[in-house]
Amino acid sequence: MPWGLKRYYGTGGLHFVTWSCYRRRPLLDTEPTRDLLLNVLERMRERYRFGVVGYVVMPEHVHMLISEPQIGDPSTVVQAVKLGFTQRWRATGQFWQRRFYDFNVWSQRKEVEKLKYMHRNPVARGLVEKPDDWKWSSYRSYAYGEDGLVRINDWRWWEERIRDKTV
Repeated sequence: MPWGLKRYYGTGGLHFVTWSCYRRRPLLDTEPTRDLLLNVLERMRERYRFGVVGYVVMPEHVHMLISEPQIGDPSTVVQAVKLGFTQRWRATGQFWQRRFYDFNVWSQRKEVEKLKYMHRNPVARGLVEKPDDWKWSSYRSYAYGEDGLVRINDWRWWEERIRDKTV
């Protein structure tokens, strides 16, 4: 782990996670690659049972705001998404940077800040004019209630866990 980076797991809080393509190359620069990544993310969301609050897939990196998974931890999730993607894409050579960034989100103010940052990222980078023009983020789910490739704010596992503890 890089010097000074501490990961706090088991707090029940949200995690703002970022990882990059190898040497920040735009390896996610086509629709099929971004769609595949989101399909893999959805599969891993189901498998590891975590909530996705928001996401954006950029040509050379990915941001997610997620809950702690019920199976494993955020490191396990990132590793599973990266591996699942590269196995399905049949990528040759190194596709992903080895490390990832994980920022613990402790307040609703920070949660909103991270969501706005993710949703505005494609506009700030000049990829689109408006956030709703970028199909590979959770923006349209919030703005229009549209279902995307990844379910947003699906908390049924947590609700079941709470119900099971009260019975």
